Amino acid sequence: MNERNNEKFVVVVANLASAGVVIENTLLSWEFWVPFVVLIGMLTLWPVCLSERIPEDIRQIYYFGYGLLILFYHGVHKTSFFDVALTISFGMATYSIFNRIYMMNILLFLFVVIWVVHFSGLSVVKDTAYSRLGVSRILLHVMIVVFLYYINVRTINHRLEAKASEAEKDRLLEANEVDMEDFLSNISHEFRTPVNVVNGMTDILIKRNAGSEAYSIKDAGIKLAYQIEDIQDYTECKRKKVLLEEDNYMSTSLINDVVTAFRLLENSKGLELVVDLDPKTPSMLRGDIKKLHKIFRHLLSNAVKFTKQGGIFIRMYTEEPEKQDNRVNLCIEVTDTGIGMDRRTRHSVMKGMYQMDKRRNRSSGGIGLGLFIVYGFAHVMGGSVKLESQERVGTTVRVTLPQTVADAKNCLALSKGYSGDILFHVRSDKYKVPRVRDFYRSMATNLAVGIGVPLYSAETVEEVERLREKLNVKYIFMGQEEYEENPAFFDAMSKEDMVVAVSAASGFRTNAGSGAIVMPKPLYAYPAIKILNEGKDATDLEYSDNTEKPLFTNVRALVIDDEPMNLVVASSLFKEYEMLVDTAESGQEGISKYTDNDYDVVFMDHMMPEMDGVEAMKRIKNIASEQGKDTIVIALTANAVSGAKEMFIKEGFDGFIAKPIFTQDFERTMKRVLSFTSEKGGEKA
Repeated sequence: MNERNNEKFVVVVANLASAGVVIENTLLSWEFWVPFVVLIGMLTLWPVCLSERIPEDIRQIYYFGYGLLILFYHGVHKTSFFDVALTISFGMATYSIFNRIYMMNILLFLFVVIWVVHFSGLSVVKDTAYSRLGVSRILLHVMIVVFLYYINVRTINHRLEAKASEAEKDRLLEANEVDMEDFLSNISHEFRTPVNVVNGMTDILIKRNAGSEAYSIKDAGIKLAYQIEDIQDYTECKRKKVLLEEDNYMSTSLINDVVTAFRLLENSKGLELVVDLDPKTPSMLRGDIKKLHKIFRHLLSNAVKFTKQGGIFIRMYTEEPEKQDNRVNLCIEVTDTGIGMDRRTRHSVMKGMYQMDKRRNRSSGGIGLGLFIVYGFAHVMGGSVKLESQERVGTTVRVTLPQTVADAKNCLALSKGYSGDILFHVRSDKYKVPRVRDFYRSMATNLAVGIGVPLYSAETVEEVERLREKLNVKYIFMGQEEYEENPAFFDAMSKEDMVVAVSAASGFRTNAGSGAIVMPKPLYAYPAIKILNEGKDATDLEYSDNTEKPLFTNVRALVIDDEPMNLVVASSLFKEYEMLVDTAESGQEGISKYTDNDYDVVFMDHMMPEMDGVEAMKRIKNIASEQGKDTIVIALTANAVSGAKEMFIKEGFDGFIAKPIFTQDFERTMKRVLSFTSEKGGEKA
């Protein structure tokens, strides 16, 4: 029993004992006023027990003091002489549950006091006590009380020692866990620098046409970088030190990143990915986009790992919470047709470094941190995670995250001039796993409802013909298999006043002269809406944010890093943006070069010998102030823990880029700090 249950047990026993005293008081005509006092005491026990404001020690002292009064009152009456040992023993057994040795001492003292009262002549016990039988009974009672006192004290000491030992074990386990988390955090930090070099150098080799081996090295480097990030995220979630870095992001861009990530995953099992984006989702939201990407990555990679056949259904939509203006709940659902989980496994997946079957690691890969990280991120964002799974059927993970609305306009919408009906031609018997068919139907139905247009399903060519005669069919969407069964029929249809769109795998081509439009898998809302809006003129069905690569022409940059290979990687990357790059291998060398030359921007590593990046940055800022220069210093570091960006900005840096360097982060930071437009040529705004 826990401490609160122990208290309730003692209160129940005290109430029963009080009731017994009141009954005996009435039957033996003791003091008439006592039952009223006892009743008041009984009525105060439960409020004290249930109170959250009174400290635990004070509550226990109150119960004990009340019990002493009851025991003393009952014991001093002459009719209770031979009951004293029994009641004191009963009190010791009851209050020993609190593990307080001083209570046992006081009860033993009370036993002595009551008998002193009896033998002092205040109670007539001589006739009974001084007989031979009475003496033997007294000795027996004393032995019982002393023995019980000894047993209780010994038991309490054992309990306290066991509790102290358990607390010490917990402390050591916690200390070991903290040490392990420190180790993992340090390892992940130290690995970032060599991984940055590997990825950067393979990029250079790829540009020099080094061959397919360079791509394999690049893929391995990316996977390792992700696993390093997972270790870092895991330790931050365990320590509850995750910090959010919020920024505006486009809903369609987020989904496109998910689609792109799936195409990069190994999909030798031929899994179908169906993406259902609610067109009514606000076009721009504000939140931690990096953590959203990680949540999607973990959910998607887990679904791919543990799904042998069938497919994966991703749904993203928003719900409006009550009484929260300009806020929505972003709902992300990932459903697969994989191996599923039993009840025990579902309960265990959020406990950390866990995989459902340790033996499966060889086939599924991964280090088993994904769902724990998802739970940790969702908790920090004020959201929730719901897991539903059934063995041999599949798993659904639903993540709900509060986000701020930056632009409430629908992320997808039809043009004002739209007209016509839509056919969805998919054979229901072509999927080995029937749930995949349901995924496609659900996606198509939700899209039609979201944009407010009628959608009609046709499984056969005959049904297509029949619906064409009855309806004003202008668009027909189908799969690759449906097209390949009747290519001439659909090619002829595409040459008429009808748009034929085929969702097909990479590399698929329609017949020569066909007017059918190919939508690359996986199928999702963006290319479908683009076709509905632009008809046969629809091109570039891959989502694009319509921004070209910025160029920072003639921007003079100084890169300071103690690792020579990092300097090679950074220089190679920055030169692609037509920047003029100089390098320094220490903080002191960087200060000297900055003093003798003019630079527009300085990229500074953090952890360097002799002088770290923070001190070097402050000295450069002081020199710039003395010389009247306007120089920007950006932290370029492997220290990418949550809150690192805020820490460096607070220290005085103008920007932050984590290693390994991702071009999106680099471009976004440079455009912000240099006020460059995204127009090609990099002219200043």
